[in-house]
Amino acid sequence: MAVPLCGAVALLLFAYALREFLAVRRLRRRGVRAQGFVVDNVCVDSDSGPEWVPVVAFTDRRGHRVEFSPRARGVGLGLATGREVPVLYLPDDPREARVLMWRHVEGTAAFIFLCGALFLAGAVVFAVAGSSG
Repeated sequence: MAVPLCGAVALLLFAYALREFLAVRRLRRRGVRAQGFVVDNVCVDSDSGPEWVPVVAFTDRRGHRVEFSPRARGVGLGLATGREVPVLYLPDDPREARVLMWRHVEGTAAFIFLCGALFLAGAVVFAVAGSSG
């Protein structure tokens, strides 16, 4: 039971990592750069308890103020209020912006891919242990 479960989780994680990679590629090709500012840090309840999420504001090409919270969250991904950060957004959908730092753009896809690789390795270990015993 462990082999198919680990394999299925690995496939789901690889699919999600691919989706993230394609979104990043699209941002890199068609995205517009802007300077943003961390205007707030809000407390959000999550499964693992409350966490502080930065709110970044920037002005898009049309002169509209846009606020967003980075999708990448967790230890080491916080941003101090008042900090100036580079932002990358799609001209047709500025609310899907990302903070233009490796850990916020490529780091998400890399982390998800690494998790998928760990589950795949677990499936292999369970398969080898099951066949030798």
